[in-house]
Amino acid sequence: MKNEKYIYMPNVLENTHNGFVEVTLASKHFMNRKLFVYGSITPESANAFVAELMYLTDISDEPIDIYINSGGGEVNSGLLMYDVIQSVKSPINIYCTGRAMSMAAILLAGGQKGRRFILPHSEVMIHEPLITGGIGGSASSIRDISDSILNTKKITNEILAKHTGKTLKTIDKATLHDNYMTAEESVKFGICDQVVDSL
Repeated sequence: MKNEKYIYMPNVLENTHNGFVEVTLASKHFMNRKLFVYGSITPESANAFVAELMYLTDISDEPIDIYINSGGGEVNSGLLMYDVIQSVKSPINIYCTGRAMSMAAILLAGGQKGRRFILPHSEVMIHEPLITGGIGGSASSIRDISDSILNTKKITNEILAKHTGKTLKTIDKATLHDNYMTAEESVKFGICDQVVDSL
């Protein structure tokens, strides 16, 4: 399966002591400690992101920039990314560059205080976890699915409460529906720290 992260990355010429070498733009950004979260968050993209982040933190304590432009995706994969971001010691700057919705909004909110940025025309959206696909099976199976989704809601809302400074009651109310926020509104809500007009 192709990794969505690299589909649209062109090649560029890098001037080295051996002359010009063609490298992917993704590799060039990676060497400059820049990571990207865009498209759907999937097990594959989450694993690739975690591997990259762990490698960068292993080789240096220098700051890492993460750029988010994502409509969200699979919750467990997003929580993996969140947990690893929380665990690293390197300073991490997170930028919303377009949109950060659903699980991507939780990644943005979970950044280090003072290092969560959003571009002026970007937007954020938070909501309850969604059930995708048809639901079928026995009553017990459906109850288990319901219990699982309610537990996921509790986990994600607690994360948002922790990083925004809002009460859990406020977060529960805010995520009852698709809650879209402008850049300024997301700062006021506590998901970001600052609107910036340059990267």
